[in-house]
Amino acid sequence: MENQKLIPIWQVLLVMVFLIGSLSYTILSLDGWIHIPIVLTAAFATIVAVINGYKWDFIEKGIITTITRSMQAILILLTVGMLIGTWIISGIVPTMIYYGLLLLSPGIFLVATCLICGIVSLATGSSWTTAATVGIALIGVGAGLGIPLPMVAGAIISGSYFGDKMSPLSDTTNLAPAMAGAKLFDHVKHMVYTTGPSLIIALIIYGIMGTKYAGQELDTTVIQEMLTGLATSFNISPLLLIAPILVILMVVFKVPALPGLMGGVVLGGIFAMLFQGTPLGDLFYVTYEGYKPALENEFLNSLLERGGLESMYYTIALVICALSMGGVMDSTGMLKSLAEKLMKFAVNTGSLVLVTVLSCIFTNVLAGDQYLSLVVPGRMFKEIFEDRRLKPKNLSRILEDSGTLTSPLIPWNTCGSYMYGVLGVYPLAYLPYAFLNLLNPLISIFYGFTGITMEKMTEEEYQAIMKEREAAKLLMST
Repeated sequence: MENQKLIPIWQVLLVMVFLIGSLSYTILSLDGWIHIPIVLTAAFATIVAVINGYKWDFIEKGIITTITRSMQAILILLTVGMLIGTWIISGIVPTMIYYGLLLLSPGIFLVATCLICGIVSLATGSSWTTAATVGIALIGVGAGLGIPLPMVAGAIISGSYFGDKMSPLSDTTNLAPAMAGAKLFDHVKHMVYTTGPSLIIALIIYGIMGTKYAGQELDTTVIQEMLTGLATSFNISPLLLIAPILVILMVVFKVPALPGLMGGVVLGGIFAMLFQGTPLGDLFYVTYEGYKPALENEFLNSLLERGGLESMYYTIALVICALSMGGVMDSTGMLKSLAEKLMKFAVNTGSLVLVTVLSCIFTNVLAGDQYLSLVVPGRMFKEIFEDRRLKPKNLSRILEDSGTLTSPLIPWNTCGSYMYGVLGVYPLAYLPYAFLNLLNPLISIFYGFTGITMEKMTEEEYQAIMKEREAAKLLMST
């Protein structure tokens, strides 16, 4: 690497202010795409670096190197797009939704609401889609029962973000390990330690809260319409659940993500032909453009219109834009300078986790976007976690524990504003009842200070990462 002078911290902060300002203007005033302000920030950071003596060739190599190191995540995102399309047309996702809706019961409405949204979100990989379909139906049922809507919304948010966080189909579940340098399935398995207890505690609280509504008559008209629509449009069968079970087994037995997910695509195609009689040509269409339903039930149309390679272009473009910005700031030492200032407060593993969690929440508050709450802290703290010999999956888990889960609690965040528009409940009103979202960051911090599940690298793993880092630096200097 070239021997360049250290960029003053005030200039680094100026780049961050430019990022926050451009994002705020784009989101709040223009209601536009966040890709452009990120690209503009990358350009602004490049200008700052050039003023400080960095050459464009060096910066460009930094961008390319950073993107190259995350190419596996991009390939996984494309595969996930195909997987979603085939799993919907095959009836796998509709079957999971169908059995999830059958859990509804008046005595455990809040518990059932959280579980249903968790199952649907786990099946679709999208908290937004879950809230906009099943969530709206459950809001109506809760209102009919006389349950305060903030409680219902809190249970919907908890369940939706449980599935969003744990599903290999979710874009944030793929983005977090990409930023931290972790493997997808390692990331998913490691999140069980924080998300599992959070869900159990949340369900217990919902169960206690819901006992006062036991015995009331439940109007399930909307739910019944969805069940009927699913049953008439798809061949619902428990055998279709073999596919998600196999994906879980792949995680357990450490099958590499790409071949494992591609196997899921093939399995979805076979199930589509066997159970739904889908022609082979339709499968090719769905894997690229996604499933385009034409059902009578509009809720189901909204819920199932997903998947395909095309559906991942937005996220992949965002990843490349974010990595370009990260590549500029990483190769020119900006992220390192910023992280070093924050590391003055991180004297041990516990305080390091605390600083990382607060950085994710801070990014969510200022930037107003959950993707950036994963990207910016992920790039800032990646090498610090490596230097302290903490496995990358520790960082990727913390990013999701704090970045993904706090995003719907902030009214001006894209997630918070979306949930308000869909559910009609203000984020600060449902915040006290979104127990999983509140508990997850706290449990993550607790693990940091106690050392529970904070796995250390072996000497071989550490040396491999150091060699990879040196190779990246050598590539940029040639």
